[in-house]
Amino acid sequence: MLKIEKAILIGFLVAVVTMMAANFSAFAAQSSDIRQKVFRLHILANSDSAADQALKLKVRDRILAESGTLFQSADNKAQVIQEARADLPQIETIAQDEIRREGYTYPVKAQVVHMYFNTRVYGNVTLPAGDYDALRITIGAAKGHNWWCVLFPPLCLPSAEGEEKLEENLTPSESNTVTHGSQPQIEVKFKTLELLESVKSTISSWFQK
Repeated sequence: MLKIEKAILIGFLVAVVTMMAANFSAFAAQSSDIRQKVFRLHILANSDSAADQALKLKVRDRILAESGTLFQSADNKAQVIQEARADLPQIETIAQDEIRREGYTYPVKAQVVHMYFNTRVYGNVTLPAGDYDALRITIGAAKGHNWWCVLFPPLCLPSAEGEEKLEENLTPSESNTVTHGSQPQIEVKFKTLELLESVKSTISSWFQK
């Protein structure tokens, strides 16, 4: 009788683990789809000094002020990336102008990259960890803390329109996931995914050196 009870218990545990694995696998696949639909902005300061961090925010404000003009004809992520690539010299000029206006001579570099991000929260939105396409702007030595937001869908300036754009570009299920990331059950999934994606990114970087 004891053997039967053990067999039932083992079978139950196997079933639970299988269900949990299947559930997380679905979440990981959904997170991958979300990453494919998002284009981020990443600005890296020269250093962590108060002055350099303040300068980073000045550059941020200038880029965001100009973004409406730079990407005004883009209706989807592919078009935003295409315009970003075409406008890289102009983006660098805008950032450089702001840096000089503040009295600095740091060089600036703008690139469209595919890079790793940890789980990030922006307003009511939680984005899963993993590799994203991004417009990356580095100032000077680029050794300071970064600032980031989402260029597409446009969430850099919190607004009802930005949230509507997000909903338009994500499925209802994906939208529910990113807007309920603080719920304990979903938060655990985000943290587990971040651990796995971080290990994956580290291993990938070894082969790129």
